[in-house]
Amino acid sequence: MNGTKKFEYRKIVPKKEPKRIVIYSTAPISKIIGEVDVEQILIKSLKELWEETKEFSGISKVFFDKYFENKKQGLAYKLGKVIIYESPRTLDSIGIKTAPQSYVYIK
Repeated sequence: MNGTKKFEYRKIVPKKEPKRIVIYSTAPISKIIGEVDVEQILIKSLKELWEETKEFSGISKVFFDKYFENKKQGLAYKLGKVIIYESPRTLDSIGIKTAPQSYVYIK
């Protein structure tokens, strides 16, 4: 939320290209606390992806390698402007019952 992390990694390419990502805080908060604009989507070999994103990844190389274990390529969202909500919102407020384990598209 403080802007030091500039990339968010994913193993699976989404069906639709997101313009914004909702930020959900797990327990004990369990609410949506903000959102962030997606400036760019990088899909590259793991070596190229790490080299391009490592400085602002927010994770170690060991964690990166473990996350992408048995994958040949990875995806990183380049994060832009962060919007922090004054009051966290429930998942129900955007029509979702439980925290998704994969992509969910909302309007």
